[in-house]
Amino acid sequence: MAALLGIVSPVTFTGKLPVNSRSRRRTVVKCSNERRILFNRIAPVYDNLNDLLSLGQHRIWKNMAVSWSGAKTGDYVLDLCCGSGDLAFLLSEKVGSTGKVMGLDFSSEQLAVAATRQSLKARSCYKCIEWIEGDAIDLPFDDCEFDAVTMGYGLRNVVDRLRAMKEMYRVLKPGSRVSILDFNKSNQSVTTFMQGWMIDNVVVPVATVYDLAKEYEYLKYSINGYLTGEELETLALEAGFSSACHYEISGGFMGNLVAMR
Repeated sequence: MAALLGIVSPVTFTGKLPVNSRSRRRTVVKCSNERRILFNRIAPVYDNLNDLLSLGQHRIWKNMAVSWSGAKTGDYVLDLCCGSGDLAFLLSEKVGSTGKVMGLDFSSEQLAVAATRQSLKARSCYKCIEWIEGDAIDLPFDDCEFDAVTMGYGLRNVVDRLRAMKEMYRVLKPGSRVSILDFNKSNQSVTTFMQGWMIDNVVVPVATVYDLAKEYEYLKYSINGYLTGEELETLALEAGFSSACHYEISGGFMGNLVAMR
């Protein structure tokens, strides 16, 4: 596991921008340094904890998010806040070896894990992924460049959600969709109570085994500070999207925003 920290494939993750990226420059990531440290720290055990804490259901939710994006064979797609690469790998299966996937994240350690995972996969479609360290509120891409954009558990953590949505709108081609998966901030008191109870009595105790209790205590506060489904729809429309719909999934514990440019 220690090998996953800081070892980055020179082929799949160089920290360089794609050839056609705007300004041909390295992005300066504008984010809370504390959040970056948090995600770097949990990177080595992130995937194992996701499987354990969700009983594997996170794979179903991520498949749903990718399906809602509308990505198809040959598309050029972007996965923001890609973490260790789950959504990017699913997107690569959709676009195939003739397509291209860009995976962007502000955590170099998460990208190192993603690159290592990629090197262990045999299917040709997984070779079409490129990893970039960058900023979701200042994307290093041209206007109208992507056929689809996904974001999993990222919008809740960006420092400026409206600007992030505007950036997603900018880089999407007209008629294309963004699909954003995250915890749902429910209006239902029972769902909110159960969500909080699960974090306090299941998530944090399990994270404690990995010496990550403080890191996962942050989760509850970030959900409380997030937006409801209606507020996310309003945010997308304010950013310029022509339509937006938020779907509650898994009993209201999770949610997925789908917006079309």
